[in-house]
Formats: sequence, C-alpha cells, structure tokens
Amino acid sequence: MAKRSKPSRIEPSFDNPKQSKSRGGLRVTEKDRAVVSTRKKKKAVKSGSARRIKNKRKQVRKRGLLSRFIGGSIYWCLVLGLWGAIGVAGIVGYYASKLPQSSSWAIPERPPNARIVSSEGNLIANRGLTGGAAMRLGEMSPYIPMAVIAVEDRRYQSHFGFDPIGFSRAMFRNIRAGRLVEGGSTITQQLAKNLFLKPSRTLERKVQELIISLWLEQKYNKDEILELYLNRVYFGSGAYGVDAASRRYFSKSARDVNLAEAALLAGLLKAPSKLSPAKNPELAEARAQVVLGTMHRANFITDSEAAKALTMQAKKAKRFWSGSEHYAADYVMKQLPKLIGELRTDVIIDTTIRMPLQKQAGKVIADTLAEKGKKRNVGQGALVSMSPYGAIRSLVGGREYADSQFNRATDAKRQPGSAFKPIVYLSALEIGRTPQSIRNDAPIKIGKWKPVNYDRKYRGRVSLDTSLAKSLNTVAAQLVMEVGPGNVVKTAKRLGIKSKLTPNASIALGTSEVTLLELTGAYAPFANGGQAVSPYIIRRVTDLDGNLLYEHQSENNTQVVGSRELGMMNSMLSHVVTKGTGKNAKLGKRQVAGKTGTSQNSRDGLFVGYTANLVTGVWYGNDNGKPTKKVTGGSLPAITWQKFMEPAHKGLELSSLPGNYQPQVAAVPTPQPQTQLQQPTNSNIQSNQLSSERPQRKPLSQIDNNPRPSANVGGQETQKKPRTILDLIFGG
Repeated sequence: MAKRSKPSRIEPSFDNPKQSKSRGGLRVTEKDRAVVSTRKKKKAVKSGSARRIKNKRKQVRKRGLLSRFIGGSIYWCLVLGLWGAIGVAGIVGYYASKLPQSSSWAIPERPPNARIVSSEGNLIANRGLTGGAAMRLGEMSPYIPMAVIAVEDRRYQSHFGFDPIGFSRAMFRNIRAGRLVEGGSTITQQLAKNLFLKPSRTLERKVQELIISLWLEQKYNKDEILELYLNRVYFGSGAYGVDAASRRYFSKSARDVNLAEAALLAGLLKAPSKLSPAKNPELAEARAQVVLGTMHRANFITDSEAAKALTMQAKKAKRFWSGSEHYAADYVMKQLPKLIGELRTDVIIDTTIRMPLQKQAGKVIADTLAEKGKKRNVGQGALVSMSPYGAIRSLVGGREYADSQFNRATDAKRQPGSAFKPIVYLSALEIGRTPQSIRNDAPIKIGKWKPVNYDRKYRGRVSLDTSLAKSLNTVAAQLVMEVGPGNVVKTAKRLGIKSKLTPNASIALGTSEVTLLELTGAYAPFANGGQAVSPYIIRRVTDLDGNLLYEHQSENNTQVVGSRELGMMNSMLSHVVTKGTGKNAKLGKRQVAGKTGTSQNSRDGLFVGYTANLVTGVWYGNDNGKPTKKVTGGSLPAITWQKFMEPAHKGLELSSLPGNYQPQVAAVPTPQPQTQLQQPTNSNIQSNQLSSERPQRKPLSQIDNNPRPSANVGGQETQKKPRTILDLIFGG
C-alpha cells in the first residue's frame, strides 16, 4: 500500500483569483464575507448620506459667509450712514447758520402792480416788474394749477417740501444722460428759491433752499404755497405770474385760459426764455404736447379733453405787448411818480383814455402806413387827441408797439413846420393886426436867410387871413420880424410849449423842435375859449382797498387868448380847412379849424386841428429823419385826421367854435363927378385915368387904427440907398 502524501495548507487569498480558479480550491468571494472591507465602506458612505451631509455643511458654510457679509455690510452701512448723517448735519448746520433767524423770515412783498384802466373802466394794461396783477388760486382757470402740478411736481400734495422719490429719479436720469436733463426740486423748493435766494447752482443754495422749503410747508398750507408760486414764477418775455403771462401770450385774463393754453404756460416753466412762444412757437407747442400727455397719464384730464387740446396749432405770439394802448400805458407810468411818488403797493389808475377812440386811432395810423407808407417813403406815424381842456382821449406813439416802444407822440421832438404859424399869427393879432391886414407876398431877405413859399410862387398883396390859409412863408417871416422873435417865444410858452425855442426869424416856419403832444395842447385854448391847458392822462389813483392816492383837480386856468384874438384865430384857422391847405380835413357841416405843417424836404408832415369837442394832432415821418416822398401836412396827416375825427364825432351835436369875429369892411368913397369940363393936360389925363382905374381907398392904418409897415416889404426898391427889412418895418 502506497503512502499518502500530506497535503499542504492553502490559505484563502484574494490576491490572485485566477490562480485560485486554476487550482480548483475553495474560494470565498466578497459576498461570502461577513465583514466588508474598510475602503468599500468609505465609498458607500460617500455615495449616500455622507454626500448630503457634506452638501449641508457646505451650505451652512456659505450661509455663514453670506450672513457675515450681510451683517458686515449692514454694520458698515450703519457706520458710514451715521458718519454721513453727521457730515450732512454739519453741512446743513453750517449753511443754516448763514441764514437769518427763522423768526425774522417773512414772504417778501410781491412787486407792486399798476392796473391801468380807461375812462369806461376797461383794462388798458398792467405795469410793474411783474407785468400783471396777483390772482387768488380760486380766481384763475383750474387748468393752470392742474397742469403745473402734473409737469412740475406730481406728488406735490403728499410730500413735506422735499420729494426723495422725485429727487432720486431725477438724479438717476441725469447720471444716465450724462448731463442735467431733469430737476428734482419741488414747487415749494422753487418758491423758496424765487422768494429768498439767488439763482446760483451751489451746494449752499440747495441746502438753504431745502431749509426754507421745510419752513414754508410748516408756515403755509398747500394752496397758499401754490398760489404764491403761480403769482411770482417767471414765464418768459418779461411776464411774472400767470395773469401777466396769460395777457402777454393770449391777450386774456388767467381766468379765461383754456386747457391747451394752460399746458403751454406750464410747459414754459422748464426754460421760460427758450420756450417762449414769442421766440419759438414750435418749441413751445411741442412742450405743451408733453404737458398734456403728462396730465392725461396722471388722470387729470379725460381722453376727449386731451384729444381736443392736442389739436391746437402753434401760433407765434408778439415779441412784445401789442396794441396802441400800450403807448398810453407807458405815458401813464412816466407821469405816475410825479403824482404819488414811488410805487409801493398795487394801485388802480383811472385814465382819461377812451378805448374806442384809442383803438380807432391806432387802426387808422397802422392802416394808412400799410397802404401808403412804402409808396410815400414814410415809416412812422403818431396821433394825440384830447378834450379842449386837456384830457387825453387817445395817444398813439408809433406804427406798432410790438415792433417799437418809442413814443413818438410824447418823446420825439420834430420840426412842426407851418403848424407853428398860428402862434406867430396870434402874436401879430395881439399887437393890433387883423385877418384883413395886408402884406406883400414877395421874395424877402432877412440877414442871410431868404424864406420862400412851398410852391415857390408869390401872390403879391394878400391879407393875413389868406396868407395863413395858403401857408405863405414870406408873410409869416414878416410878421415875426414885426412882433419880434422873443415875443413869439413868449406866446408859445404861454400856450403850453415847454421845449426850448430859439428866438430867431426862422421860428416863423417852425424850425424849433417840439413834441406832438405839446403842439396839440397849444391849440386847445382856441377850442375852449382861450384858457391855458396842461394835457393830462391820469384822473385818479387808488389802492386795492379803495383809498384815494391822487385825483386830478381842475386847474383855475388863466386866460391866455383874449376874446378878440380868439374869434380872429378861429376864423382864420377855419378858412385853412374850408379854402386852404387843410381841405382834406373837412367834416361835413361841422366847424373845423386847424393848420397843416411840413418841415424842410418833407421830412415831417403834420396836421393839428380841432372842433368844439376834440383837439387832435397827427404826425408822419421817419425815425432817421430821411425825407418822405412829398408828404405834406395837407396830405396823409390831414386825411388821417379826418378818418379819425369823423367816427369820433358820430352822434354828437354840431357845435360852433368859441368867438364871434365879423370882418371889418372898409368904406370906399365914391368919386364925385366934375361939374366943369376942362381941357386936361397930359399930367391931368394920367392922373384922372389912374383915379378911375384905381379908386381912392382909406389908408390901411385907418382901417384897423393901427400903424403898418410898408406893404412893399421885400419888393423892388426904387431908392438908390439899399434898405434892410428892419428899416422897412420900423420906418427907417
């Protein structure tokens, strides 16, 4: 029996599974093991709950970091905010210390306004720094505050004077645009700036503006603040306050402004000078459309209201207040300080102006220049009309006030030409001459001056009546030398001429410059019975409470024209219209008197005339003094005078001018027939022939009982020794 070998022990191993298989031995797999290996255990944990735990730990760590970041941020924000607040408080306190104590703060008085009204009580104009009267919030159109709030300060009713939301929005838009495109100021802040501060863009001003705004909100309610703002804010073109702006751009009161007009006004507040419809109506219109859209989005207006308002067309406003009545308003303000001193409160000024006459005067001047100005090379005109006692009824200082505010009726001094001759003739009548006094219309020489008639014709022996009707220069020059230039100046001053007059021979032809107003006033005594006149335009001045500040008192006018001379002057000046150079001024059966005037080279054309009801003067010419194309006093001025005066007298009874002058008729003796016939000699034949051809008349000195200079003044001299005009006049 063979010996069995002892088998070797084989330890289980997982090192070489292939080798184990080849040996066919027992092999324990991983599944058969009761204890799983450590490495596999770790992998299992990692792939399961451990992963979730790890994620949670990471989230916890992240939340911890975020919490620490947020906490730190809050902390540092609080720290920085605290220091920032301390800094802001310091800045505010510093700039606030520069302001007066709040106990002394008060709303500055609004610049006073002068409300100028006609004799019928109609508004002529508002004058003052604001250009309009203050209005209560309830008096103005409700569209105005509605539009202003919508576009300027949507949260006006809810903020406390400063709007953080609006301010932040404005800053964001400005930063995004890279420039200033929107302001963040509230209406209260804008009012504070307008009332108390200068318009400089500085930190100091903004801080002080905020402080004052808070004070305003505590002192006044919202309606009072809005009312103050709307009455003081600038709307461009010299208009402060809604009433001034409404009258400036729409020629109406702020009470009557419609939705479209209110939107235009509100739109101006962004840039009043740039957006003014007087300068850029298209921009003003575009801005108004923006305001309407804003009002619609804010539910301030309905769809139909917005649609209707959006259809309005851009209309260019006048560059200045338009209408001839503004010339009268300017003259009122020029006279006011002499009567009440400095204007310190709102006043109502009652004037003598009658608006129908004022509008008629402005229209006739403008229409005449539009029709004939270019053809006759005349660019401007002026008209003054007053009662016989000096109450100015209409005053037109130029063609169009919007184009030129210079008042040619009150401020321009021009040569009156022959319109000055009535003063010369009055002076002659006062030393004994009569309308029938005879002078020789012939070439004359006074020193180096040789006056000639306008038509360069001479008529020989003429009466003073005819010479004035025909406006003969040679006769007027003779009369000046008879009277003396100094006495003519005294007569002019007595009649109301205040301008400086040069006492020389040429004053006979109106070479000394005067204003149309004072020249017209100088004719008034002829219409009122000979009393001195001081033209006036202000009847009464009261404050808003009705307290009387001034009232015109009828002066105890002195007699400056005697009854004898008055009748003679009215007779002669009536003949100027009926048969002389002023025929274009006839008013039918109504008695009219006046005088034409034309300066050298037709630079000025004037007609000053009067009835028993009105005294009116008209002037045409050019501001630069250039000659017109033969505009004489009897042409455009007389025609304009007639066009104005005819409707002005409609409905008035026919009245005669004062004075009753009856021309003296000289008695001419009839030659007696000879009882004996004699053979005439040559000398007798000549003498008898002259007697029969030229009957003997009374000497002129016996007709009016006054001495006369030679009627041959300026005629051909037969004496060998030359004689001067003074020799002829004074009998030398």
